[in-house]
Amino acid sequence: MEKRRLGKTDMEVSVLGFGGSEIGYERASSETVVELLNSALDAGLNVIDTAECYYNSEELIGQAVANRRKDFYLFTKCGHPHGMESGANWSKSSILESVERSLKRLKTDRIDLLQLHSCSETELRKGEVIDALQTARDKGYTRYIGYSGDSQAAHFAVESGAFDVLQTSVNIADQESIDLTIPVARKKEMGVIAKRPIANAAWKTGHHPIDSYHHEYWERLRKLNYDFLRGDSKKGISIALRFTLSVPSVHTAIVGTKKPQRWGENARLLEAGPLGQSEFDSIRERWEECAPRTWIGQI
Repeated sequence: MEKRRLGKTDMEVSVLGFGGSEIGYERASSETVVELLNSALDAGLNVIDTAECYYNSEELIGQAVANRRKDFYLFTKCGHPHGMESGANWSKSSILESVERSLKRLKTDRIDLLQLHSCSETELRKGEVIDALQTARDKGYTRYIGYSGDSQAAHFAVESGAFDVLQTSVNIADQESIDLTIPVARKKEMGVIAKRPIANAAWKTGHHPIDSYHHEYWERLRKLNYDFLRGDSKKGISIALRFTLSVPSVHTAIVGTKKPQRWGENARLLEAGPLGQSEFDSIRERWEECAPRTWIGQI
């Protein structure tokens, strides 16, 4: 699998990474996660991204692949110690406690990338959250620090110069970052991680998704009405994923699943090669024609 250097870090990351939200939220069994992650590592994946608030995702990952720690880069996020639904805690003490807890859950002595998880611009401007991550780095808890989020808060984070990596939403239904934050990140030689790279395949079922998390993209895609989403679903997902990885300076795309076979399927979708420039441009043009200013990056 193709690898790209993650900005100015020393990490050569696989263009597809594993996102740990589904295994937590969808209550995957430990046996499933062992099979899923080990088969993905065997096939060339070397990025695993999770967060403290994805229920037991960190524990599952630690149990499954701690014995293969040298085979992958490990990323996690902090700021919501009691879950996304319970609100954030951006105090320095809470963040440091959270990181220490994550290290135990993940069965490692150091994380490769520690990220603030959807922290607001207001909190970023106070400076305590940035100081907390820098302290975690100084203590050796993490090698690099990053910001995971979107829109104006992400723009401030990138402009601050405090972070090594930006993780942000970028896909066929979510293109604000392509103009707002990614070009600035490129100038600062930051790594860029794409989250939600296939727009949650919100169009796949052909009807309004049951999961409310997918509703915004469903509505956007109805208006965008891309031709390639009307046919074979695998072809549509392939084009969507290749679009995200064709955005300049996107280094890896994080895809979540709890289905062991899905990793191989996603890898095969990239075998068609880079998205042609005309096809990439047509997707961008459609966005520019249809997208109102209210279509900002989705958490």
